[in-house]
Formats: sequence, structure tokens, C-alpha cells
Amino acid sequence: MSDFTHFNTNGDAVMVDISEKENTTREALAKGKIRMSKECFVLVQNGGMKKGDVLSVARIAGIMGAKKTSDLIPLCHILNLTKVEIDFGYLEEEYAIEVSCVAKTLGKTGVEMEALTGVNVALLTIYDMCKAVDKSMEITGIRLCRKTGGKSGTFEREED
Repeated sequence: MSDFTHFNTNGDAVMVDISEKENTTREALAKGKIRMSKECFVLVQNGGMKKGDVLSVARIAGIMGAKKTSDLIPLCHILNLTKVEIDFGYLEEEYAIEVSCVAKTLGKTGVEMEALTGVNVALLTIYDMCKAVDKSMEITGIRLCRKTGGKSGTFEREED
């Protein structure tokens, strides 16, 4: 169990003690996508969904999700986020929307979970707003693409 930081020597779940760590600037980028029917894709792209501007609502939801990460993931620390940015890209050839989330802080622990949560909440919001048109949408490819800061340094996923 010693390789897993969220367990003590007895195997009990613990919140990692970060009190002795140095504050550093930390940033993480996560991405994911949602595939949908051509009809649904065109409606989102052209602002034709009855529920309103899908991506504007998903952007706000993703930001809120990142801010609430410690409420959702039991052993995450409460972070003072200095930046959360949600962006979208239309993938025309596969009728998909890619969501990216950048989270940033000056602190003692990383923001990977906040970036991943932001992506997930934005994607789920797109699904919720579009399910009347296409219940077969598929959320895929959620991943950490890059993280900087802290003792472990920089991580960059090769295919991103």
C-alpha cells in the first residue's frame, strides 16, 4: 500500500498531509469529448436547441464543477483556484464536441482533479441539454493532458 498516498500503513483511507509542502504555481489541462448524431450536432452548432445556448451553459457548469471538486471527491483538498477556463472545439468529421478545462492555483497540491471534474461536468451538461434530441450520445476520451508545478514537475501526454 505504500505506493498509494491516500492510504495509511493500516490500509485506511486518509487525506494526504500537505502541510509541509511548498506553495508553487500549479496548472492542469484535461480534455474529453461527446459524440452525437448529426442532427444534434448541427442544432448545438447553430444555437437551435430549445433549452438554449448549450455551450454557454456547459461552460458555466464546468467552472462550477471544478470549484466543487472537493465536495465531490472525498479525499481531495479544498483549493483556492485562481483560474478555471472551459473551451470547446467542434469535431465536424465525427459529430463531436471536445471540451477542455484548464485549472490553476498557487498552492501545495495539484489541480488535476479540478480540471478533470470541470471537463466531466461540462460534458454531462451538454448531454443533459441535448438528450431530448439524441439519447445515444457518447462521452469518451476523458484524460489529463498536461500538468505543471509541484515536486513531480511537468507531465505532458504525448498524443495531446
